[in-house]
Amino acid sequence: MNNKLKKSLITVLGVVFGNLLVAIGVVGFIVPHGFVSGGATGISLALNHFTGMDLSLAVLIINGILFLLGTWQLGKKFAVSTILSTIVYPTWIEICENLPFLQGLTENPLIAMIYGGVLIGLGVGIVIRVGASTGGTDVLALVLNKYTHAPVSVTLYIVDFLVILTQMLFCNSEQMLLGVLMLFITSFAIGKVTVLGQAQTQLFIISGEYEKIKEAFLTELEAGATLVKIRTGKNNTEQEGVLCVIPSRKLYDANQIVQSIDDKAFMTISQINEVKGRGFSLDRNYKVEQ
Repeated sequence: MNNKLKKSLITVLGVVFGNLLVAIGVVGFIVPHGFVSGGATGISLALNHFTGMDLSLAVLIINGILFLLGTWQLGKKFAVSTILSTIVYPTWIEICENLPFLQGLTENPLIAMIYGGVLIGLGVGIVIRVGASTGGTDVLALVLNKYTHAPVSVTLYIVDFLVILTQMLFCNSEQMLLGVLMLFITSFAIGKVTVLGQAQTQLFIISGEYEKIKEAFLTELEAGATLVKIRTGKNNTEQEGVLCVIPSRKLYDANQIVQSIDDKAFMTISQINEVKGRGFSLDRNYKVEQ
């Protein structure tokens, strides 16, 4: 299987599975407890309440309208990355609504809020991670950004806020409060999924024994190390610091190595979200063709 076909297959599977999780979160936890929701789902819930329209049909119509708007204003590239979610999501909603075991999963609204937020966040995060889009009200934010240059995150929050306001007409205060809290959980889960498995630990060590530390990292830790030119603040002398990025599981060993060489070394430890390049996204022995 060539890389292009493999990537396409992963994208399709990611979109299908991600939208399934979102549909389970909506049908199993949001709808039974009447929580407010942002995005196209929130608009569809309002339509369902005021018109009695089937939820899956409402989602299909709203997503379809937004998809056409996005294709018109944002071009074919947007259409290709969004069309699958536009079709798959309402299909999963329809299927989930007809699964008896998803009805009445819990009568506790707090549990429903947590599980709903986590499932929706996981689902959207998976879709984003495979390079696709969930469409929905993201389209409105992107279109507004095109013409006003307002930050997408800001316009997206404004759109979601307006969608939530429409649901105030038929939701009580508890449903509103739990729904807003669920949106925060969803956002947190999306952020975690998009960088899952890619986060690394970055070390920066300042020590007069930088050569020994560098060699120990290369041989004992089997990690790459970079020497960075620095100037000390107190003595105003030039030396080199050691910069190293490692998996978190190697942090203890790295700390032991530094302490054994220079127990007075200055070391900072930072969590970074993603690393690309040789030893991470590329094989350690990868050679650049000239």
